[in-house]
Amino acid sequence: MQPDQNAFEQFSCPLPLTHNESIVIGHGSGGRMTHDLVKKVFYKHFSNPVLDAGNDFARVSSGQTSRGKGKIVLSTDCHIISPLFFPGGDIGRLAVCGTVNDVAMSGAQPLYITAGFIIEEGFSIEMLEKVVSSMSGAAQEANVLIVAGDTKVVEKGNADSLFITTTGIGWLEHDLDIAGDRAAPGDVVLISGTIGDHGVAVLTARNELGIETTVQSDVAPLNGMIDHLLQAAPHTHVLRDPTRGGLATTLNEIAAQSKVAIWIDEETVPILPEVRSVCELLGFDPLYMANEGKLVAIVPPEEADNALNAMRQHPYGKMAMRIGAVQPTPQNRVMAHTTSGATRILDMLSGEMLPRIC
Repeated sequence: MQPDQNAFEQFSCPLPLTHNESIVIGHGSGGRMTHDLVKKVFYKHFSNPVLDAGNDFARVSSGQTSRGKGKIVLSTDCHIISPLFFPGGDIGRLAVCGTVNDVAMSGAQPLYITAGFIIEEGFSIEMLEKVVSSMSGAAQEANVLIVAGDTKVVEKGNADSLFITTTGIGWLEHDLDIAGDRAAPGDVVLISGTIGDHGVAVLTARNELGIETTVQSDVAPLNGMIDHLLQAAPHTHVLRDPTRGGLATTLNEIAAQSKVAIWIDEETVPILPEVRSVCELLGFDPLYMANEGKLVAIVPPEEADNALNAMRQHPYGKMAMRIGAVQPTPQNRVMAHTTSGATRILDMLSGEMLPRIC
């Protein structure tokens, strides 16, 4: 029996923001506090149909170019990760891949990136060159060009080493309509691989808890895998990369945008044993851990097998799994069948699990 919709109303009432309130670290979590801040401050002043769609990308214009008929897609991201270098990646690779992925989740082909650097006085030029070289390598892998940028230096103590902001520009074919509000009852939910790898890799790289693992961040450009996926499943409804707030928060975003319920089977969600062990030791839920090289695909049932096989044939999707389905109720909620046979609510992340994670 599915729970009554009224049972979930208490989870959908965020605390109001007031003008005498200050920003806290939880406002950067990517979870409920971030969503409340964006809605009540930024949407209040910037609201327009493109922004209000609530996706990680913006489809901003349409027309005919040498590439054919289609739309321009934009996305912007800021990167403040600590430490700057971590197992499997660094802030430079993260900056490029994160922006490429946000553009690609629209089904667009990422083409260009701009990059802004805020550098603290005293930061090593050798380290900066390592970061920039890593960005170059990631851009080549994703087949995008870094075409413009800006650099600012602040006094020592007024920043933490290095912050990077990137904007991505892509081209979307006119017949694709992939967005967070398109999930429909009956759709199948897929994940492209193991979750929580990035969160655990960064956490253990900080050397604050005395935990050592061999876990590598999954940071990677996913546009190549998305090309394979869309060829196999051209009617894909939703693509989203579960970064801050993890898989559970991302599914909540989609459920709210589409006004549906998403039900997953926890036993089918791929999690590395080391990631699960670290989460159990620290009391974390891997469903809320950050990822930087995974995607959620929500596809019509008749295309689910083709989509899954296409992802598994790509190096970044070898461990892709079918993890759930879209249902009509309870609306705007995410539910999980647990390994013990029970059912639990997966609410949106409310505070900050791991600051400076991306």
